[in-house]
Amino acid sequence: MTARLREKYLVEVVPELRTRLGRSNVMQLPKLEKIVVSIGLGEAIQNAKALESAEKDLAAVCGQHPVVTRAKRSVAAFKLRTGMPIGMMATLRGRRMYDFFDRLVNVVLPRLRDFRGLSRDSFDGRGNYNLGMKEQIVFPEIDYDKIDKVRGLQVTIVTTAERDDEARSLLELMGMPFEKN
Repeated sequence: MTARLREKYLVEVVPELRTRLGRSNVMQLPKLEKIVVSIGLGEAIQNAKALESAEKDLAAVCGQHPVVTRAKRSVAAFKLRTGMPIGMMATLRGRRMYDFFDRLVNVVLPRLRDFRGLSRDSFDGRGNYNLGMKEQIVFPEIDYDKIDKVRGLQVTIVTTAERDDEARSLLELMGMPFEKN
């Protein structure tokens, strides 16, 4: 069984992208490669329980076990040493990626307060889109009563597009609600 969004990509998005980008070969068209969801935990330096709590939240949101990210270098001002755990991340590919993207676009983003669309300027110049959220409780999998602290998270959508305009076209056709100019 394939993801609903993957079916949409194959049936609706591919023909439209072919005409918009003027490419005859389907393999030249941009597609979603992976989605990386991460949480930065500066408080993990003092509070080791923060890692466990964030791990449960991220696992519930992503549907897979996250990986602990560690500091690459020491920063004395923050009392941070090389190798200390300072965050969590999960890389989603395949079916989980499409399911997460579907939930993000159709359930999570409409639940944000004062949501008028996503910024068109959050591309990195190579066809990848970054999105930051101030609170993890907008995801329906998170029970508000069971969280210890509201944490933000970062979502990076990595595409095979070479330019931002190609990636923007792909994400618009996939249903990403960008703000109107």
